[in-house]
This record gives sequence, C-alpha cells and structure tokens, in this order.
Amino acid sequence: MPERPPLVIGIAGGSGSGKTTVAQTILQRVGPDRISFLQHDAYYKNLSGLPPFQRAEVNFDHPNSLETELLVQHIQQLKSGQPVAVPIYNFSTHSRTDRTYTVQPRGVILVEGILLFAEPALREIFDVKIFVDTDSDLRFIRRLQRDIAERGRTTESVIKQYLSTVRPMHMEFVEISKRYADVIIPEGGFNAAALDMVVARIESLL
Repeated sequence: MPERPPLVIGIAGGSGSGKTTVAQTILQRVGPDRISFLQHDAYYKNLSGLPPFQRAEVNFDHPNSLETELLVQHIQQLKSGQPVAVPIYNFSTHSRTDRTYTVQPRGVILVEGILLFAEPALREIFDVKIFVDTDSDLRFIRRLQRDIAERGRTTESVIKQYLSTVRPMHMEFVEISKRYADVIIPEGGFNAAALDMVVARIESLL
C-alpha cells in the first residue's frame, strides 16, 4: 500500500488572535515529532537592500510583502518527503538574515500565518483550514505587548502601524478570508473545547 500523504493544516486569523497558541497546543498534543511546523512570518521578503527608514515604511500586512511562492514550494517539498531550509527573519531590522533552519518532513504539515487564506495557491494546498477569531481590542493589546517585548518597537510605532496598515489590511484581506475556513475557533487558545475537537479530528485523520 502507498504511504498516506501528509495532512496539511493551515491556521489563520488576525494579528494577536492566538494563532500561535493554537498551533503550539496542536504541536504539543499531537506530538512535535509528527509535525512539520512552518510560519508565514518567516517568509517576509528580504528588504536588506533598502535604507532602514524605507524598510519601516513597508506595508507588512499586505500579501505582497511575503514571499508566498517560496512557502508553497516548501510545503510541496515536505509533501514529497524532502526537508526544507526555512529563512530566518529579523523583525527588528526588517530584513532576512543569511541563516536558515531545517524542517524535516512529517505526517502533518502545520502552517500558521495571518494571510494564509487570502492566497489562493495556499488555500488549495490545505486539507484543513482553521481560522482563529478574536475580538479586535484583545488582538491589539496582544500585538502591542509582543512587539514591545519581542521586536524592540515603541508604543507609538506599534499604534501608528496598527492604524495605518494592520487594521485596514485586516479588514481588506484577513477578515474576509474567514469564509474559506473549515473550522472557526473563537477566542483562540482559551477555547479548550474547540481545541479538544481539533486535536481529536487531526488524530482521527492520521
């Protein structure tokens, strides 16, 4: 009998919705040794050729800011049993480093990102599409805390970016992509019942 092809799962939702928490819960409960985990954030285009002030002005919440073609290629490689070299992005300098890390092929390919379902090429690949739906005020607070603590941003810069690009792009691309989801999880990682159902479904598909 031919070996079962990998199960490809996409987790999308607005910035700060709890996508990473959901992904980490699935990783821990299904088992990291059974999952190839990719994050769309790692595939931001390399802006190292631009002056720093121009990099900061780029709309990072638009689909064009991401090298989605490379992510699609990597998913296809994992599906065919080949390891992939994932780029490492520096969010403080808005540039891709010259380093990568290796992801090995597994029985599940789990992909997380804000704009996954806005991209037709990605939607076609996913066997299961999960959308994490969280109120906008909670998403903003989480983003503010993360960007200050992890990405070296100031409160003013986070607010400016949220109003100028994050919120408009969420309304234009992310919110409407919810209609493509197979499963919608309200409140993200705090929704234990929904996470139990998702993990049980993944287990049954495996």
